[in-house]
Amino acid sequence: MHPALSVIFFTTASGAGYGLLVWLALHAALTGDANPLIGWIGFPLALGLVTAGLLSSTFHLGHPERAWRAMSQWRSSWLSREGLLAVLTYIPALLFAVGWVLLGRNDGLWMLAGAVAAILALVTVYCTAMIYQCLKTIPRWHNGFTVPGYLAMAMATGGLWILPLLALSGSDLQTMALPTMGFLLLSAAIKWRYWTATDNAAPTATSGTATGLANLGTVRLLEGPTTSETYVMREMGYRIGRKHAVKLRRLAGFFGLVIPVAVLAAVLAMPGSGIMASGLVLLAAISGSIGVVLERWLYFAEAKHVSTLYYGEEFA
Repeated sequence: MHPALSVIFFTTASGAGYGLLVWLALHAALTGDANPLIGWIGFPLALGLVTAGLLSSTFHLGHPERAWRAMSQWRSSWLSREGLLAVLTYIPALLFAVGWVLLGRNDGLWMLAGAVAAILALVTVYCTAMIYQCLKTIPRWHNGFTVPGYLAMAMATGGLWILPLLALSGSDLQTMALPTMGFLLLSAAIKWRYWTATDNAAPTATSGTATGLANLGTVRLLEGPTTSETYVMREMGYRIGRKHAVKLRRLAGFFGLVIPVAVLAAVLAMPGSGIMASGLVLLAAISGSIGVVLERWLYFAEAKHVSTLYYGEEFA
């Protein structure tokens, strides 16, 4: 039993890509800077992360060739809405990229395309989060921390990845470094509250309430319902020891918060944005991404589907 690596990569990579797309639009709106170096590296990086994430998500399907059919259920499915919005985001994002990279412009209609792309990117991340938050059968996801956590982490990782581009191009780092630090701290606060709330939450169901036999005494599993593992047990019945979870949380906080914030604070204290600053903000971006991967693995590893009650779990 283990969390699906394809889904972990999808939510991490696409979140960073969409976040970077938002920061590119913000940089253009706030500074009017159309530096070709930022455009030539930034757009392939942002759209490449998004595309890689979306493609990896299809590996999680039993029939990847049918993935396109998911978009037809947008009226009722958050997964369908996410897929549809992901495709639509490419249109203004590519227009924004053409204006910036090929024409050296990010004003007027090109800036409008960037603004639309940024809005669609955030809405797509929102839909991704809602895929998990709407599942009442997984108590750790069905709460008010999932959506803000996804959005804050997307903005934090996107901000970390635009900073090396700004440093390489000689642009001012303070405009983006300070709000990026803010999103890092916000992400950490949301995650801390999420862990505190879900760790201390009362069970939503027990083996007794699930079977309707609670009034007869303690309910125990006599024989498993299947002779082989199922999808639910493979990906939503993972057991991780408490001490291991605490260790991974600390590592996620160290790589995802402590190192990036310390590095950004040091960079802000430096004059200019030379080679040293470029290397430091790149270190912050890599460290922050490692932290998000660890957090996202824990997010899926600690999730437990209520149907695990029928496989021998006592609480869910």
